[in-house]
Amino acid sequence: MHQETFVRELYKKNGRNNSLLDIVSSVLDISYDAAHRRISMKSKFSIDEAIELASHYGISMDTLFHKEEHVLVKKTKEITSFQELALYLASSIKALQEYQADTSTLMYYSAKDIPLFYTLQNNVLSKFKLFVWLNLLDFEREPQSFESFQLKAPTVENSQKLNDFYAQTNRHEIWNDTTINSTLQQIIYFYQSGLLSSEDAKTLCESVKELVADIEKKCTAKNEHYKLYYHDLLILNNNVLVTDQHQKSLFVPYTMLGYFITKDIDTCQNSLNFFQHQLKNSKLINTAGTRDKKIFFNKAYQKIDFYKNQITGSLEFQ
Repeated sequence: MHQETFVRELYKKNGRNNSLLDIVSSVLDISYDAAHRRISMKSKFSIDEAIELASHYGISMDTLFHKEEHVLVKKTKEITSFQELALYLASSIKALQEYQADTSTLMYYSAKDIPLFYTLQNNVLSKFKLFVWLNLLDFEREPQSFESFQLKAPTVENSQKLNDFYAQTNRHEIWNDTTINSTLQQIIYFYQSGLLSSEDAKTLCESVKELVADIEKKCTAKNEHYKLYYHDLLILNNNVLVTDQHQKSLFVPYTMLGYFITKDIDTCQNSLNFFQHQLKNSKLINTAGTRDKKIFFNKAYQKIDFYKNQITGSLEFQ
């Protein structure tokens, strides 16, 4: 009975576009005849084989056989060093390689913080974010000044690959008035800790302002490639949903950079429904009137200037 249930789920997950026989043979590295015997239930899957197929199709055994609300998830690499950060970025790239880096792929981003992809570029703000992550995630790391912090090649290369993927896909981002807060708070924190000079801190504030200005330029009614939404009630959480015509992946944060990743069909569809409902309750900045658009971006500029003035003001009292 269990094998029949499992095979039925394999057919459901496989859909009509691919031969289940081909997939089972390929994933388990067995002959077509051996795959056929298992699918036709003339022989049984081993435990290892069932796990391999469940992992390939994103099937949760708990949900399938016990009808509990469990889903199968993977997780990104843990980060406590430069090497592990490079591996994290590489694993993130791998998770996205199933999707075409073009406009056939759509990404939804609930931006509690400035989206990760904006801080994976070759500029001072990207360097600062890497500096922050390693200082906060490497518990054994001795405090290091931003001035002495050096980037390393694998991290830079993998960052660029992720940034390229993001730049070439269609994106729906939901922001609110607090999305830029954490980055500005990090600038102030490391400045007050003596690990960031006043000049670098002010330069970083200007870099955040330039990033916001670039986003403002992209927010036009004709830009179908990028859409920015403003939601003043929803508590954003950095969830990311990637979808195309054939599949969906949901990324759910559990630490500063750590994500659980699931391809569970029902979970991803529920997430898509939720995103689409929230978009209806949000203001699309691209098509907003001049007044509403200026109000949104001017709030961000004023907040950045406030933090920059805190740095300047503290210097006057020294």
